[in-house]
Amino acid sequence: MSVFRFRIALPAALRCSCPRIALFLAAALLPAAGAHAQYLSTHHVRDAVRTGSAQYVGHLPSSQTLSLDIVLPLSDESALESFLEDLYTPSSSSYHHYLTPAQFTERFGPSQADYDAVVTFAKSNGLTVTGGSIGSMDVQVKGTVSAIESAFHITLNTYQHPTESRTFYAPDREPTTSLNFSLWHISGLDNYSLPHPLYVSRTQTAAARGVDAKTLVTHATTGSGPSSSFLGSDMRAAYYGGTALTGSGQNLGLFEYEGTDLADLTTYYKNVGQTNSVPITLLSTDGTSTSCVYSRAGGDCDDTEQTLDMTQALGMAPGLASLVMYIGSTDTAILGAMTTHSPLPTTIGCSWGWTPADPTTLNPYFEKMAAQGQSFFAASGDDSTWSSRNEAWPADAAYVISVGGTDLTTSKAAGPWASETAWSDSGGGISPDKIAIPSWQKLTGVITSTNKGSTTYRNGPDVSANANFTFYTCADQTTCLANEYGGTSFAAPMWAGFIALSNQQATANGQSYAGFLDPTIYPDNLTSTYSTNFHDITSGKSGSYSAVTGYDLVTGWGSPKAALITTLAP
Repeated sequence: MSVFRFRIALPAALRCSCPRIALFLAAALLPAAGAHAQYLSTHHVRDAVRTGSAQYVGHLPSSQTLSLDIVLPLSDESALESFLEDLYTPSSSSYHHYLTPAQFTERFGPSQADYDAVVTFAKSNGLTVTGGSIGSMDVQVKGTVSAIESAFHITLNTYQHPTESRTFYAPDREPTTSLNFSLWHISGLDNYSLPHPLYVSRTQTAAARGVDAKTLVTHATTGSGPSSSFLGSDMRAAYYGGTALTGSGQNLGLFEYEGTDLADLTTYYKNVGQTNSVPITLLSTDGTSTSCVYSRAGGDCDDTEQTLDMTQALGMAPGLASLVMYIGSTDTAILGAMTTHSPLPTTIGCSWGWTPADPTTLNPYFEKMAAQGQSFFAASGDDSTWSSRNEAWPADAAYVISVGGTDLTTSKAAGPWASETAWSDSGGGISPDKIAIPSWQKLTGVITSTNKGSTTYRNGPDVSANANFTFYTCADQTTCLANEYGGTSFAAPMWAGFIALSNQQATANGQSYAGFLDPTIYPDNLTSTYSTNFHDITSGKSGSYSAVTGYDLVTGWGSPKAALITTLAP
């Protein structure tokens, strides 16, 4: 499907709502694009550049080499949306009849002719094709700034970042191509938003608030790790409590922007007297290094996030068939691999946040995951209520399962759940990206005057789990700490591991995987099964919102009970 979007910053005197004048001005301002210039279906010019709030510094050196990911559009987006509606409607004959990656490509992916045309286009414009596939809907390329500017009729400038002490590069206008169809997106044209892990330090949080770290209350009194800190296995005992399910036969994926040093994982298990038996693969999705070596001298790589992601997922599902760290430099390259790699990860955790130039960019990949029965969990953030300055992405995307944070107490070391309140820093609220409210949140009883949610935009989180400063972590070949780090980055991989248990049970029962949970849990939780499947968190608050009975914008529906596995795998 070809979609044409014209976004041109004009002087105030020339701004007009007339479509014909807008199109005329677009053509007049872009003579280099030619008579058949094709705009992309997503936008790429950052608001800070468009509005002039980012001060121009200079031109990016013409000889500098950049790596880009050129993404092709779906062939029939409306048909995919109809398919997904049937796929997650229990009364439909298509209910949970998921597609394989090959079937998805055949039905909704780009044509081979279009894909070949993009490869030819890239090569003819002096770009080197380095990766990608028709299944992942992308062509990965690298080339000089001058070649990129010529191919896409843009100028790559540097600007002073309006909120950070650094410069960034970005295009001065929307890219166009000479192709006879519209591309979907080009990742890598700017570095305005640097992806950041969603864990937080107790010491740094206290310093930012001007208080003693000891005043940040934790319930690190019943963990089985050093200083009574919680291990990943403690979360399994609290939320699952059984022994039969281990995630056997299941493949779990972790979304990562940096590699790791598996020696840190080995140290973690050695220090806590446990053993990991799950094979771990570090997979580069676009040539990004899978290594992460820390050096106090600077220029280092910190693998705290990457290691804690593994410990939480493995702690919940210690018998997985595989755990793959999908490592890349662009979101589309990582998600492209996650939707095509064999064995396909059926449950995925993402503990990174960033600000997209266009929040629709990843829709095709998240919809593809839903179509293929993949569960994608994204941490909701650690800076309280969502806002334009406290970005929620990708946790506020419509087809993502957003995971908030709680403060958990267990009855004893490696013991069952005892109580839980909302974590005071849990990210949540109303989508700052103005994502339309999905159908499952429109159900009567979800959004109420008590929880203060929006009836127009997507609300989050959907679910939650422990995120307080109560964990044991090892990282950077030097440091193991107890009760120092917390964040929803712990909760997201925890949920990914929990769903691996459900998928194992589903396989044993001859049932389909849980897939995208939201269309299932929202209507179910409006019935009497809610109290059976979830711990309803009703106390505590974060920012503008409080935990209340039922759904709320701090903890979502709450944390999981073992019975949820049976509900998802009847």
